[in-house]
Amino acid sequence: MKRELFTLIMACLFTGLINAQTNGTLSVSVTTSSTGGTYSPKNVVAIWIENSSGGFVKTLLAYGEKRKTHLNTWEASTTAAGSAFNVTDAISGATQSSHGTRTCQWDGTDYTGAAVSDGSYKVRMELTDKNATGNVGSFTFSKGPTAQALTPADISSFSAISLNWTPSTTGIDPNITESNTAVVFPNPGKGQFTVLGKNIKSIEVNDLTGKLIYKSAIPVIDLTSQPNGIYFFSIQTDNDTFTRKVIKKNN
Repeated sequence: MKRELFTLIMACLFTGLINAQTNGTLSVSVTTSSTGGTYSPKNVVAIWIENSSGGFVKTLLAYGEKRKTHLNTWEASTTAAGSAFNVTDAISGATQSSHGTRTCQWDGTDYTGAAVSDGSYKVRMELTDKNATGNVGSFTFSKGPTAQALTPADISSFSAISLNWTPSTTGIDPNITESNTAVVFPNPGKGQFTVLGKNIKSIEVNDLTGKLIYKSAIPVIDLTSQPNGIYFFSIQTDNDTFTRKVIKKNN
């Protein structure tokens, strides 16, 4: 009986881990350019999210109301999900008359409004300036409790690409955010760290010699340019200051 109970508890814990749903925001920025099509510089463009299996999750941006049928990859993705050209909550509008920087965000939900599980996802981009398929890009990122900042290499029609996933404290660990303490995760980590705590005012990071190497009021700390080793995070809140030892290592 005890063994069966233990097995059931472990199964529930494991299920909870693989189905974790971290709240947060993915910010996407990209500069578009022509494919060399007949209608350039006019263009239609879409940016959307797919899961690791290629299933449609949500459209973030779609410009090209009358000519959207030429965004064939986006059309196929949304159609396979049973919701062709879905733009629920997306930035949308008419065909663009010129190129420029396009920005949009994802809140971690699908087109039905349901929060999706943590894991690997793809940002898909498609642009055309002709009556045919244009250029398409696909960039993988991880949705979870760890912040991620990606700057993929330029590809045809898409440059200066920036993908920034910023997890929020909501839904990660309410016992931490509601208590008078603070934590840094992941620890050890490879360079991107997130600080969880209530009413954080500032964060200072010092190396083993005591040298200040980072100071911020934003709870996402990027130490990827720093060498591996031990660092001390001094986290000031409204009521107290906490010191946390953090290990940075790449493997």
